[in-house]
Amino acid sequence: MKRFVEGVARDQGGLFPAHLEDFIAEDNPVRVVDAFVDLLALRAFGFVAVDPSATGRPGYHPSVLLKLYIYGYLNRIASSRRLEREAGRNVELMWLTGRLAPDHKTIANFRKDHGPAIRQVSAHFVEVCRQLGLFSRAIVAIDGSKFKAVNSRDNNFTANKVARRIEQAETHIARYLTALERADRQGGDVAEERTPRLREKIEGLRRRIEHLKAMEEQLEAAPGMQVSLTDPDARAMSTRGKGTDVVGYNVQIAVDTEHHLILAHEVTMTGSDRAQLAPMGEAALNASGHASVTVLADRGYYSRDQVLACEGSGTVPIVPKSDTAGAATRGVFTTHDFIYEPERDRYTCPAGHYLTQAPVRSTRGPDPDIVRYRNLDACGACSLKPRCTPERYKQIKRWKNDGVLDAMQQRLERMPDAMKIRRRTAEHPFGTIKSWMGATHFLTKTLAKVKTEMSLQVLAYNLKRMITLFGVGPLIRAIA
Repeated sequence: MKRFVEGVARDQGGLFPAHLEDFIAEDNPVRVVDAFVDLLALRAFGFVAVDPSATGRPGYHPSVLLKLYIYGYLNRIASSRRLEREAGRNVELMWLTGRLAPDHKTIANFRKDHGPAIRQVSAHFVEVCRQLGLFSRAIVAIDGSKFKAVNSRDNNFTANKVARRIEQAETHIARYLTALERADRQGGDVAEERTPRLREKIEGLRRRIEHLKAMEEQLEAAPGMQVSLTDPDARAMSTRGKGTDVVGYNVQIAVDTEHHLILAHEVTMTGSDRAQLAPMGEAALNASGHASVTVLADRGYYSRDQVLACEGSGTVPIVPKSDTAGAATRGVFTTHDFIYEPERDRYTCPAGHYLTQAPVRSTRGPDPDIVRYRNLDACGACSLKPRCTPERYKQIKRWKNDGVLDAMQQRLERMPDAMKIRRRTAEHPFGTIKSWMGATHFLTKTLAKVKTEMSLQVLAYNLKRMITLFGVGPLIRAIA
């Protein structure tokens, strides 16, 4: 008979360690949480009730609740009710909080009432990382991802959704009316049984149409022409490749390419990344402590105005230009095939001809910052014209600040693996955080509270990265 490891009988007495300290190993990550929070000047960050009141019922010190939350997000326990249960049965939390077990309402109120302070703590940890010299390369990758809010798609309304739902309701009413007429013709018990049910469905749909028409009026005054009933700040955002939208928030992060630490993050209500290059670049620059920082981003961030805004600010963007016309896939020459010579202010086409500035009178248009280049004589007899343009002649439009875009293109050519570095740097944190969340939605509502929740996720992610890089003991000694 095989031998097995035998357990201890449930009614057998035993001697547990006399101290909680004996349960926590020296390399337990909970020690980092304890050491980090103990070093914080909580009053300076804006935490209230740091000093006890002279009267009334004693409250919990903010450090206890902050440790509780950081530990929770570090161990995928974000719910206040789950944290309440864990505080009463988890030995690590007993050690961390001194066997204090706040109720879930107290825990939830702490996160709600100390949002700005918690966000400052998350930013302070990035500053600690910078002081340890971890951002030496001054290269960051930025990316955005959609996170679900506590708001279903059925409780989110846009003008197109309302129109589509009204159309669907009218189609259902027509079908039920046809069924009602058929039941009336049949007569008998079938009609008596089906008629009340059909009439009830028709009335319900008509009430829904009235509600939707009232929502149309509400949408006209709503910010962004959207209304979300559960979380008023949540917005419907399109997602690539799914054919559906996500009602939630667009989270932006800037990640250090050397140690994969999140330098800066932001939660926005805008689904597009187009206007986020300069703000995220500036946030990463301030967090890095360098005079300049190179920012890698994908095509979704390409905007000439945003690239121009980065010029001279210390943010050096590298963003590939998107070919929205799809000319390359059709075998047609693109603007990149025309070489600009800045010293002679002209373009060289694939056939070797020169395109120069058109007369001023022909460049009048809605955008005075655009200059047009052409060669009327060369285009007429050019053998490559079918691959160039279907018009009478080829015309290149050049923005007055295109030199900034050309310089960025040259940086991209000198760093051919930039997008590969961006992808493996910026996308991994999103996958990790969403895995910790359980591929579900934020637990809080409204933009301010969601920002606090995201700051706790980022702080937990950075803590785990630092523990991996240093180890528990060396990290505690480094931040002390």
